[in-house]
Amino acid sequence: MAGEIDYEAEYNNRARVPEHPALIAGWARDAKAWRERQGFRTISYGPGARHTIDLFPSRGKGDLVVFIHGGYWQALEGSFFSHLAAGLNAHGVGVAIPSYDLCPQVSVDDIIVQMQMAARALAPLSRRLVVSGHSAGGHLAACLMATDWRSIDPALPHDLVKAAYAISGLFDLTPLVSTSINGALGLDEAAARRASPLFWPAPAWGSLDAVVGGDESAEYHRQSSIIVDRWSGAGIETRFAVVPGVNHFTVIAPLADPDSPMTRRLLDLALDR
Repeated sequence: MAGEIDYEAEYNNRARVPEHPALIAGWARDAKAWRERQGFRTISYGPGARHTIDLFPSRGKGDLVVFIHGGYWQALEGSFFSHLAAGLNAHGVGVAIPSYDLCPQVSVDDIIVQMQMAARALAPLSRRLVVSGHSAGGHLAACLMATDWRSIDPALPHDLVKAAYAISGLFDLTPLVSTSINGALGLDEAAARRASPLFWPAPAWGSLDAVVGGDESAEYHRQSSIIVDRWSGAGIETRFAVVPGVNHFTVIAPLADPDSPMTRRLLDLALDR
């Protein structure tokens, strides 16, 4: 039917960016170099081998910034993204990069819970958290922003996550149900809605930045715009921004640059300025 959206084409980022293998290999190379140069320590937030958080040290400035990796909840791990701590580390701000189990071994709901447990494990290290993330990690960052933390642990502050910075995030998972991406996710319409922060009660405090690459698909732009509109209508501070000239894989590169607008915005959030 004319006018129907081709969700496979809109959401299959690896098909949209044929050079993605070289870009991912570059992430792994740069991440290894940063770990060797900067040093880090790893803490566990659960019993599994992937229930770990790499902590890149701070000089005591600001709240801890968390970066949650993407990979459509079915690929990659935190160690591919260590170099993205470089921008904030240069300003003395600490960065935490968690890993999580992957679909189809677990569900998207399970991964949301794992990231909630990771945030709870970080609570003793920082009064508040700024949670950033890319792609699936942007989805998870929004989920943490909208979490009722007192229901997770009554000892936690209700505003444990004070800001979310979602890069190329997915906030409505229902369009994925008909795509090849769902082969590992196993979502039906009900499960997709349940795991979509767009359909959760909006947070009552804090802020959301939704950022998307200029060369990404129209659906990625829509995803970011719609949650900004929804949460802004609920009364929290929101921002929508487009990074020109970058695709789904290159949009995160500015995090490694201490002087990029992306790093500067996260620095402002971490320092409450």
